[in-house]
Formats: sequence, structure tokens, C-alpha cells
Amino acid sequence: MPSEELVRGMLYLSLTVVGIPGNLAVILAFLLVLYHDNRLLAADAIVLHLACVNLNVVAVRCLLETLASFHLADIFSDAGCKGVIFIYRTSRSLSIWLTFILSAYQCLSVASPGSCWATVRTLVGRYLGLVFFVLWLINTCMSSAAVLFSTGARNTSASARYGINVQFCFVNFPSKHSKQVNGAFQVGRDVVPMALMTLSSLVILLFLYKHGQQVKGIRSSCGSERRAAKAVVTLVTLYVVFYGVDNGLWVYTLTLRKTMRSSLVSDLRIFFSSLYAALSPLIIIAYNRKVNARLGCGVSVKVVKETAITMSTVSVTAVESKSM
Repeated sequence: MPSEELVRGMLYLSLTVVGIPGNLAVILAFLLVLYHDNRLLAADAIVLHLACVNLNVVAVRCLLETLASFHLADIFSDAGCKGVIFIYRTSRSLSIWLTFILSAYQCLSVASPGSCWATVRTLVGRYLGLVFFVLWLINTCMSSAAVLFSTGARNTSASARYGINVQFCFVNFPSKHSKQVNGAFQVGRDVVPMALMTLSSLVILLFLYKHGQQVKGIRSSCGSERRAAKAVVTLVTLYVVFYGVDNGLWVYTLTLRKTMRSSLVSDLRIFFSSLYAALSPLIIIAYNRKVNARLGCGVSVKVVKETAITMSTVSVTAVESKSM
């Protein structure tokens, strides 16, 4: 096996090993909460939905890429590429928008009772199912290009002028204009929620700063809100870092005149965007007391930070060795 394929397989294997059990644990915890309490709070429902789409990202992309890299399964035919890229792009974009919904909902939760913002929060919680449906509808439609233009690598060539090389598959656009339009829509789909969730996080941080002394030592609902706010800010920070790198590499790909023969840039994009899906359940487990209680574990923030640092170090080392 070539060293490049080995490094590539190990990178995706690391995401699979961390991401699938982590997201399954979060899903199991909230299902237990639902079983015992017969209901989920709106914030818990958003986190559960986020864990489900993150599991999709890791399972459909990272696991299948691992199997293909180690030649354990032949998945990426034309139909396989269309299905994998479509599900991955839809789940990836849903993960982004759900993170924004979570940050916005948490931002609204710090509003004073009786204010208009508190009313908006109540309405969002009441019509959360409709919000989920609209998000699925929009993101599914925006991922349709994957079904139209994706082909297996064996049935195409890197000489295609307006294609994108993703190792086992190619996304071949019919013209430069269609490639740029599709790319611009994808960038906009990421940048808009990124800007909005950053604004929400700044509001939350401002709230924590102003009310730090009052909240300190209180173990009531204020303490719970503070803990939840920190979790949301941490998730948003992870998102901005990882998806910022992803979108930077995507914009670079769009500026190229010809299809790259190497899939290195696409691999890095997929890796960094999948890194969020793999690490976010660790943040949820560390900060969410309901998840901790149902799983019967005492995962600390320190352990999560050490795990995240280890994953980042391994990824950087592997990427450096792959690019040599």
C-alpha cells in the first residue's frame, strides 16, 4: 500500500474511531432522557439532531473513505459517489446550520423574561419541527449538484477542465460558470451561519462577562444556563476554526483553471470539516449534565481539551508527512 494511502486511511480512521462512538453516545443519552422524561427540551432536541447529522458525516464519509483507502470495500462507483457526496454535503451543511440554531437559541435564552426576545425563543421552541423541516428542504436542494455531476474516479479523468478531484470520485461541472455558481452558493451557505453564530456567541460572552460575579457559585438554573452557554461558545469556536480552513481551501479550489491531479486539497477540506463532527460530541459530553448523568460518566473539560489537542497534533503530523 502506498504511504499516501496509508496516511490518508489513518487520518480518516482516527476520525471514525472518535466520531462514531461519541455521537452514538450522545444520541443514546438523549433517547434515554426522552424515555424517562417523555419529552425533550428544545435545546436538547437541537443537540440530538446535531449529533445525528454529525454521525452521518463521520459514518458516510470518514468510515467509507477508511474502508476504500485500505481496499476493504469497493464503494465508489458512479452511483456510490453520487450517494456518498450527496449525503455528506447535506449532512455537513445541516451540521453548520444546526450549530447556528443552537447558538441563536442559547443567545435568546439569556434574554430577560417578558421581553420580545424571550417571546421569539418560545416561538422557536414551539415550531422547532418546522425549523428542522425547512433546514432539511433547503440543504437537500442545495446539494443536488452532487447527484448531477458526481462520477467514479475510474470513469473519468483528471484532465476534465471543470472538475474537482476527491480521490475516489470526481465532481465534473459542465462549465466554468456552473462550477463558480455552485461554489458561491456553498460558500454563502457556510459563511452566513458562520457570521450569525459568531454574533450570537459574542452576545453570550458579553452576558457571561457582565453577569459573571452574580452567576458565580449559584447552582440553580443560572448555573445551568452558564454551563450551556460555555458549551455553545466552545462548539462555535470549533466550527469557525475547522470550517474556516475548509472554506478557505474550497475557495482556492474554485480559483484553479484545471482539475488537480492530486486530491490533497480536497482531502484536507473533508478532514477539517469532519473533524468538527468527530470532536463536537466530546464537548457535548463534557458540558451537558444530562448526557453525563445518563451515560454514567464524569468526563471533564480537561480530558476533552487533551483529546482535542491530541487529535489536532496527530492530524497535523499526518498531513505534513502526506505532503512530503
